[in-house]
Amino acid sequence: MSFIDLRHRVSVVTGAARGIGAAIAAELAAAGSHIALLDIEDQAVKETAAKIARDAGIPVRAYRVDMRDPAAVDTAIKAVAADFGGIDHLVNNAGVQYISSIAEFPIDKWDLVTQIDLDGVFYATKAAWPFLVERKRGRIVNIASVQGLIASEFKPAYVAAKHGVVGLTRAAALEGAPAGITANAICPGAVMTDLIRNQAADLARSYGGGISEEEALARAFLSAMPTKRFIEPVEVAQLCVYLCTESARSITGAAISIDGGWSAH
Repeated sequence: MSFIDLRHRVSVVTGAARGIGAAIAAELAAAGSHIALLDIEDQAVKETAAKIARDAGIPVRAYRVDMRDPAAVDTAIKAVAADFGGIDHLVNNAGVQYISSIAEFPIDKWDLVTQIDLDGVFYATKAAWPFLVERKRGRIVNIASVQGLIASEFKPAYVAAKHGVVGLTRAAALEGAPAGITANAICPGAVMTDLIRNQAADLARSYGGGISEEEALARAFLSAMPTKRFIEPVEVAQLCVYLCTESARSITGAAISIDGGWSAH
C-alpha cells in the first residue's frame, strides 16, 4: 500500500524472536522503519534481526531482555533510544500462556503469565513514554487477544492479563492524546504460529487417534471462530503497521478484533 511510509521511524517490538512479533517486525521494516527487537531468547532474536536486516536493508538491532524485570526493560528501552536516536513506536507483543482450572492453577504460573503478559506491557510503556513524548508523536500497539474481550475456561491468568492490557491501552490513550501518542490493542483469535503447530501431534493423540494433526488443530482452536480458518501472523502484522501510520492518527483507545468472528458470538 503506497500510503504506508515509516521511513526514519524507530519501532520497538517485544517478544520478537518468532511468531507474531517477528512478523510485525518484518512488516514494519518493509515499510521503512528501523527496528529494535526485544526477546528473552538471545540467539533466536539475533537470528531474526539478522534476517530482517538482510531482507529489508534497514538498521535492525536485537536486545535480550526479560520482560518480568522492570529494571532490565528500562535499561533495554534506554539502550534502543541511545542506539537509534529515539523511539517512535512501541509494540508490546511478548506473552505466554498456561492452561489449568482455577482450583489447580499453580501460583508460580499465575505470576509468570501476569508478569509477562500484563506487567511487562506496563514496564515497556513506562520506559518508552518519555521518548514518545519527546517525538511529539508516538504509537503504542499492544497485542492483546480475543481473550482480552471475552473469556474461556482454564485460562484464568491469561484472560485476566489480556483484559488488563485492554484497560491499560485505554488509560494510555487518554494520557497520550495531548502529546500526540495513540495507544491501541489488537485482539487476535487463533493465530497459526509454532506455538500452535507444535501442539498438533499431542492433540491428535489426546483425541484418541484416528484424526489427522490438521483436524486436531481445527477441533482445538477453530470451534469458536465462524470463519474456521487460522489467522496468519502477517495479518496481525499488517494491521499493526497501519496503526503506526499517520492515517491512523485518530484511532486511539481501541480494542480491535482480528478473530474470525469469535467475539461476535
